[in-house]
Amino acid sequence: MNTSVPSTQPVSSGFKVDISRGERIGRVSSEWFSRPDDERFLSLTELYETVRSRAERAHARTVESAAIRVEATRDNAERLELVVPGRHQPIAPTHWSYGQLCGLVGAPATYMRQLPAPLAAINLQHGLLNHRAELVKTLEMEDGRVELRAVTGPEYGRIWDHELVSAVKKIAGNGTGDTIWKVPGLLDWASMTHNPFVDISKDTTTLYASDRDVFVFLVDDAHPIEAGRLRNGEPDLYFRGFYAWNSEVGSKTLGIASFYLRAVCANRNIWGSEKFEEITIRHSKFAADRFAHEAAPALTSFANSSPASFVAGIKAARERIVARDDEDRQAFLRRRGFSKTETGKIIETVLSEEGRPPESIFDFVQGITALARGRTNQDTRLELEGKAKKLLESAA
Repeated sequence: MNTSVPSTQPVSSGFKVDISRGERIGRVSSEWFSRPDDERFLSLTELYETVRSRAERAHARTVESAAIRVEATRDNAERLELVVPGRHQPIAPTHWSYGQLCGLVGAPATYMRQLPAPLAAINLQHGLLNHRAELVKTLEMEDGRVELRAVTGPEYGRIWDHELVSAVKKIAGNGTGDTIWKVPGLLDWASMTHNPFVDISKDTTTLYASDRDVFVFLVDDAHPIEAGRLRNGEPDLYFRGFYAWNSEVGSKTLGIASFYLRAVCANRNIWGSEKFEEITIRHSKFAADRFAHEAAPALTSFANSSPASFVAGIKAARERIVARDDEDRQAFLRRRGFSKTETGKIIETVLSEEGRPPESIFDFVQGITALARGRTNQDTRLELEGKAKKLLESAA
């Protein structure tokens, strides 16, 4: 079986794909919708330089919470500043770090933001003086004025955003096509072809960073993987993809997700995904070590891995026949916890899309994932997708 298009073969019109199969992943689309232009980058180099620069201007240290003074004046009822040991100049909390500070002392941030600064300062000062942990870790940055980017517990294990981007750059270069890993192309809905080569712009990029996080999504969509045939005899094509995220100021974990996909549309929804795998690392005391010894190697391993095992798994699922009549189909699904209604919908979906009732493991997986796509409740959808994943893995 031919597993990929040779790297020397030019791509002109894109690849025909069938996105009715597999799962839809909306994570990247959510990022795409929420990012203003100044959080969108056109290359990994540009992204890296930005997050590296702010790290070079930042200073992390641990201080006694009781030694922090909170200052505010009646002349400016909206401005609040902190005086921390070892720094003569007051530091101004960001919106994010102010919320963290409130959380550390047990004050509701939303309510505190509604108070005049002098009153909020009194409450925060009381909380810091009575903070049971006694120590806090600050992340301060000089950018015209001294800014408090983050305030966390003393055991917070920071993984810098530029460390994640650097790990991605090692396998993806600039992320613009100088390696196989690049910002994804676009699905043409009219022809149902995925075109891997589109101009990278603020509208199409999938490289993001804000003052509190970084997010990267890249694919190898110029070298499709053939894993069987569609009903019409055309190849069922996949691409490899991954996304990664981090927050050096504590707004989210570090994580890497890898998967196979069939297309990416203009609003950056991932269509027809299979074999979704995810690892996350909390910013605990040994987070940096875990990133160095677990996350970064996992990313490199996926980038350099052969799709042979994936193709073999799909092939095995297609060939493993588990039901030959309606009674078998009903029993197969009911034994796996599907209700009578769900069972009927799964069978009907496969019959409609394939022109025949489900027979193989792969048929049932496609029917289950189609049922999951129609569920608006996230927990229900994830439960169904989990069952589909488990079933597909059982065929390998």
